[in-house]
Formats: sequence, structure tokens, C-alpha cells
Amino acid sequence: QVQLVESGGGLVQAGGSLRLSCAASGRTFSSYNMGWFRQAPGKEREFVAAITWASRTTYYADSVKGRFTTSRDNAKNTLYLQMNSLKPEDTAVYYCAAHQGVLTTLTQRASYDYWGQGTQVTVSS
Repeated sequence: QVQLVESGGGLVQAGGSLRLSCAASGRTFSSYNMGWFRQAPGKEREFVAAITWASRTTYYADSVKGRFTTSRDNAKNTLYLQMNSLKPEDTAVYYCAAHQGVLTTLTQRASYDYWGQGTQVTVSS
């Protein structure tokens, strides 16, 4: 089992940057692929980014490609999401999640096994 805790959210102006962190407990973090999702008020939770267990491959939603970068440090049991050139439409609660399924399901919310509690990101115009 993996416990996940996000941090790093906050209020930022459009064009600014934030870095989210996701701290994982347990010795099996390195065996999980990891993903980031977000949920805006009144909207469904959507895929943002994912990274395979050995950091060989990353995946991004079209809406964040070129602006967001995900990475991980397995020695520190930590996942990161660097968010640059933020837009008001990036405002949402951001969640990290752990995944052990086939890679083709990395963008699918239902394929993730464990979730953090989320961190709020608000981008003002």
C-alpha cells in the first residue's frame, strides 16, 4: 500500500510557476507508475501527466504539453509537477496517484490504485 501527500499548491498570477510535490510512504513507491490529475469546480477529474516507474517515459495532456513537466526521485519517494506559464484555466485541485496497470491505461482515472488528498492551485488573471 502507498500513502500519498501532495504539497506546493497556492495562488499565483497568470504566467507564473508552481512546483507541486507528492510524498509517498512505503517502500514500494519505485514499483508504481505515477500520475497527476486535476479537478476544477463542477468538472470531472482529468488527466494531467504521468511518469513510468523508472522515469523512462512521460505522458501529458495536450492542454499542458510544453508547460508542465513531471519527474520523480525514487530515492526520496517523491513525485514532482513543475508548472510554468500558468493560465487561469489551470485552476483546480491537483491530485497525485499511483498506478500498477498496463501503460496504455495511464491516462485513465479508474486505473489508479491510490490517491492523495489533493492540493489547490489557483491562477489569477
